[in-house]
Amino acid sequence: MKALILSGGHGTRLRPLTYSQQKQLIPVANKPVLFYAIEDVIEAGIRDIGIIVGPNKEQVIETVRSVDWDADIEFIYQGDPLGLAHAILVAEEFLDDEEFVMYLGDNILRDGIIEHAQKFKELNPDSLILLTQVDEPQRFGVAEFDENGRVKRLIEKPKVPPSNYALVGVYFFKPIIIEACKNIKPSWRNELEITDAIQWLIDNGYRVETSIVTGWWKDTGKPEDILEANRLVLDDIEPKNEGKLENSRIIGRVIIEEGAMIRDSVVKGPCVIGKNSQVVNAYIGPYTSIGNNCVIEGTEIEDSVIMDGSVIINAGRIVESLIGRNVKIIEANSKPKGCRFVVGDNSNIVL
Repeated sequence: MKALILSGGHGTRLRPLTYSQQKQLIPVANKPVLFYAIEDVIEAGIRDIGIIVGPNKEQVIETVRSVDWDADIEFIYQGDPLGLAHAILVAEEFLDDEEFVMYLGDNILRDGIIEHAQKFKELNPDSLILLTQVDEPQRFGVAEFDENGRVKRLIEKPKVPPSNYALVGVYFFKPIIIEACKNIKPSWRNELEITDAIQWLIDNGYRVETSIVTGWWKDTGKPEDILEANRLVLDDIEPKNEGKLENSRIIGRVIIEEGAMIRDSVVKGPCVIGKNSQVVNAYIGPYTSIGNNCVIEGTEIEDSVIMDGSVIINAGRIVESLIGRNVKIIEANSKPKGCRFVVGDNSNIVL
């Protein structure tokens, strides 16, 4: 079996962060979201991986190649993101008439995909789609079942959902899906939708089975999703200290990476402090990820993601925030006091 991981798209819901970086590279617990998908397919025994890239493709390629993966990874350029089914057609040569799992690279599954890959092998259907129960099914692609409990229809973001079982963003396919993708027409979004391709399989008598995800799953498409995924991942960490502590207190499960310095501070887990970062006279609270090479001084931070290279000095209390790379937030010493902003398009600021 091969794996097709999607790391394209414009990430409009995560702007302004995604003006400068690909959305699948935004870190959760100091690891790019995309890496969770790669690790999951490797853990499931798949060693032949194709990664669909689009905007910021060089950034994705460089980041993935910075790690020595136990797999052969090929990058496939999609160009304009014209839908998930279009991504499959773009990858047709790579897939080479073999079974494959398609994994959306901005998804995180707590328990990975091993049991679902085994179910696909045992049941031997034409497609196995992963579903999970959600509280707001109208926000997702939703499955409708027949009287025998089999999927008869997939509906994208229905106003009146027929069930609360949502598509997770991981799909197993036999090669027949290529024919399905070639036989559907673009949707109103001018995209070739994977739900339409799976519906084509159902309508033409092919067998589509389901596998239920019982552990947590997160689609990291919006800032609040990144923060929630960060909380979920940090809940499972094991404490580790490879840095230096001076007159500081560590409470709970905390990861302090190599080269980090914690001085005159309180760090309360679960949280992670990245490599070569400095935390001075500060409080780092639960569910916070501080990236590599950051400086946090005279500031309280809680329930936030701070990306690599950012400097935050005397900034008061920061909560529920997603702060990009190489950001500087520094108290002004001049009077009269005031706020000075240089802010990108579509930003949100709460004071």
